[in-house]
Amino acid sequence: MNDLIEKKLKTLPENPGVYLMKNFDGKIIYVGKAKILKNRVRQYFQSNKNHSPKVVAMVKKIFDFETIITKTEVEALILESNLIKKFRPRYNILLKDDKNYPFLKITSEKFPRILITRKKIHDGGKYFGPYTNSVKENLQLLQKIFPLRTCKNFQNRPCLEFHIKRCLAPCANKISEENYLEIVKSAEKFLSGKTSEVEKNLQEKMSAAAEDLNFELAAKFRDILLSIKKFSEKQKIISDVGDVDAIGFSRKNSEVCVQIFFVREGKVMGRENFLLQNAVEESDAKILAEFIKQYYSLTKISAKEILLPCEIDDEKILSEWLEIKFSKPARGIKKSLVEMATENAEKFLSEKIQREEIKNAQTLGAVEELKKFLNLPNLPRKMECFDISHFQGAETVASMVSFKNGLPDKKNYRRFKIKSTEGKPDDFLSMREVIFRRYSKISAENLPDLIVIDGGIGQLNSALEIIHGLNLKIPVVSLAKQFELVFTENFSEPIKLEGQALFLMQRIRDEAHRFAITFHRKLRRKRNLESELDKIFGIGKIRRENLLKKFGSVEKIKSATLEELLQVDGMNKIAAENIKNFFAKKNFVI
Repeated sequence: MNDLIEKKLKTLPENPGVYLMKNFDGKIIYVGKAKILKNRVRQYFQSNKNHSPKVVAMVKKIFDFETIITKTEVEALILESNLIKKFRPRYNILLKDDKNYPFLKITSEKFPRILITRKKIHDGGKYFGPYTNSVKENLQLLQKIFPLRTCKNFQNRPCLEFHIKRCLAPCANKISEENYLEIVKSAEKFLSGKTSEVEKNLQEKMSAAAEDLNFELAAKFRDILLSIKKFSEKQKIISDVGDVDAIGFSRKNSEVCVQIFFVREGKVMGRENFLLQNAVEESDAKILAEFIKQYYSLTKISAKEILLPCEIDDEKILSEWLEIKFSKPARGIKKSLVEMATENAEKFLSEKIQREEIKNAQTLGAVEELKKFLNLPNLPRKMECFDISHFQGAETVASMVSFKNGLPDKKNYRRFKIKSTEGKPDDFLSMREVIFRRYSKISAENLPDLIVIDGGIGQLNSALEIIHGLNLKIPVVSLAKQFELVFTENFSEPIKLEGQALFLMQRIRDEAHRFAITFHRKLRRKRNLESELDKIFGIGKIRRENLLKKFGSVEKIKSATLEELLQVDGMNKIAAENIKNFFAKKNFVI
């Protein structure tokens, strides 16, 4: 504890408020609230016998702190929640990437749309969520039930969406603004879980339209009503529990998952999973309190009650702030809901951990296997693989792909145009050229742990010739495709890999081959397209280059108008007409 902190501790107020812990660089690493700031902040700098390992580690990094006084503890709670969302401090319990959770938004336009957004702004729109995995499914369902417009700009004519009954076409006056907004209101209630109220309103609107002999409008209301009823029939009836959110959570290894079941009018309307960071060492009561603060501060609460698996910290203050009742059911259907949410949270975490174990076996686990198979001095965390591609010696290219810890590192991929073998195929000479170009000027810290060559013993020896000439101590191996055998410098016989080590080598070899083929085809296509322009009378090298510079591709030149062609530097009317006539007669296909 430094002198600055000691002086500040003596002047702490006895008011409720928020405290912000900062490290040496002034970065906020923790935000907390207190009923009495003086007592709460001092606890961090007293004996650490009762502190968790996370708190002990945090206190060691605290260089300074500041406090913000509030009038009430509820105000402190709200301010704490806002500051956590703003700064996302290192040691606070956090919703994983909660700032990126998507919402469904009903826009505030004259004829509103429903869309997915990741930002909540004060623009008059109405937001629902946040969601995790189900947001696209919810949007697709809404678009089927409520055929609201999806286009950003009115076309003044019905589009395909109208003809397949996915839009009401307000752009073509197929529905009045008043009736359109009635359907928007129904969509809002539907998103809030009030399906029975939506059904009742639509039934009344349908009957009223039929009485007015507006059978087209009545049919639209009927179709929406039938879709909602069909959806409602699929929902599981719980009982008369009203509108509740049932929360369950689970801990496994270093992961914490919270799951919410949304029950509206006695039906399970959906569920969402949320992962929490920095929570594993905290108590159940604190984890749930922090989750509730962060999640429910993001969304409009449509439930009347939140069901919990245990008591939570600051329950009274949270209830006052959110204006909602919390309860821990001991029996009955409400307890069953919480147990169901908990079981699903446990299942979600188990499946997540299982997926990570499989992924680890295929990546870092495969790297460790490869080290044993090849008897390498170091773990090949960074590998670079080379492949040569050409067509009868023309457009010879090389690719280099990089893998880190068994995963593609695409930002470090490289492509090479081979200069030494143009017109005469020579894979060995090509390999020597690309290896020299790659490693002759590379810094030591950027060297890979293993170089992989796509090919047999000949390609391997070509690469080794350059590596030895550069006095580099990097293991080099080659993978022959025919029998999937690995040739190395240190073994007279090829090595036959197995398991994940083999799969990793195949992945990196196939990726290098794909990357090389893609580059080679691109060059060939460009050459072929440019040669087509050479066949047009009046188009020489300069005009061809100007055309490609102006339009970027032959496809765009083909679709250009005569006026657009005449705007190209050095172009005259006769040459422009020749271009149009050439492609018209040839019916040229890119």
